[in-house]
Amino acid sequence: MIRSPRAEDFPAIATITNHYIATTAIHFGYEPVSADSLREHCLASARFPWLVAEEAGLVVGYAKAGTWRDRAAYQWTTEVGLYLEAGMQGRGIGTTLYTELLAELTRRDFRSAIAGITLPNDASLALHRRLDFVSVGVVREAGYKHGRWHDIEFMQKRLAS
Repeated sequence: MIRSPRAEDFPAIATITNHYIATTAIHFGYEPVSADSLREHCLASARFPWLVAEEAGLVVGYAKAGTWRDRAAYQWTTEVGLYLEAGMQGRGIGTTLYTELLAELTRRDFRSAIAGITLPNDASLALHRRLDFVSVGVVREAGYKHGRWHDIEFMQKRLAS
């Protein structure tokens, strides 16, 4: 089931996020995030949708949109992100979450969605290509985490013509 997050979902969202912060370079954060800070961020950005995937009553992933750039001219472009609980990849959950998020962004009249993917990440690149994102460039050595530099590939999906 895909739905908007409820207050009680944010501990699970924090657990999912903190897994990526602690164990991967997929998320460039260094410090764990709290459920409260994530809930506040979600509520403060009501213009940008967040969605959760629920399975057997448990949150197993989430997708979110947020500010891409702060200047007014960029207000119709959004940055998107997707995080699944470890072990839930490859089951179509990410595709379903992202499809719903992109549809909601289109309903909200956004023109474009931008995803930043830490390389290498063949599964994420394949997912984005399946959903008609196109590469718009790679920033070399964009972030330093876990003792090494990481490139980021930015992909864009045009939502409205």
